[in-house]
Amino acid sequence: MGKIGQGILGGLSGKVGNVIGGSWKGIDYIRIKPTSVANPRTEGQVNQRNKFTITLEYLQATSDFIKIGYKSFAVKKTAFNAAMSYVLNNAVGGIAPNFTIDYSLALLSRGSLSGVLNGTTNLATPGQVTFNWDDNSTEANANVTDKAMVLVYNPSKKESISILNGAVRTIQTQTVTIPNSYTGDIVELFMAFVSEDGSQVSNSVYLGSGTAS
Repeated sequence: MGKIGQGILGGLSGKVGNVIGGSWKGIDYIRIKPTSVANPRTEGQVNQRNKFTITLEYLQATSDFIKIGYKSFAVKKTAFNAAMSYVLNNAVGGIAPNFTIDYSLALLSRGSLSGVLNGTTNLATPGQVTFNWDDNSTEANANVTDKAMVLVYNPSKKESISILNGAVRTIQTQTVTIPNSYTGDIVELFMAFVSEDGSQVSNSVYLGSGTAS
């Protein structure tokens, strides 16, 4: 029970209804207790939840890649949180409530290392996805020792298969073995490069989608 000192205009101590009073450093104050909303359901709140959910599913499935790809952004936050913020703000679109992720904008790695040149993929061989690229190891800040990072994301199963320490730039190809259970599923394909010591990464590139054989 709250108490009002010095009459009706005096200081309030405690709680009266949804009004809370007290004193801090000799200064009397009152504030309104915020309404508790256990399950907010306004249109804006529902839309934000839906955006958050699809982004979380995407990034949880690709978290190993993100740990390397967003390492340099993990300052006072985790690499995962940095990726979450970026994708939510840059790659989620569509019309409510059917929001979608634009994979071409949903970077799984971000950095200044020279990126993938003319990347392509091939899904013709059952149980495999082959990534190919052109050798640009003599250009800009690329190095012959940079390693390919490749990822096959299966949205329907909410999981991915990746190689994070793959072939060097000059090899120009990397094959990923995928589970037989992926056969017939649409998969989304991504690639980036990481320096030999892991200190630098390139922006990831989205190489399109295809049906797993």
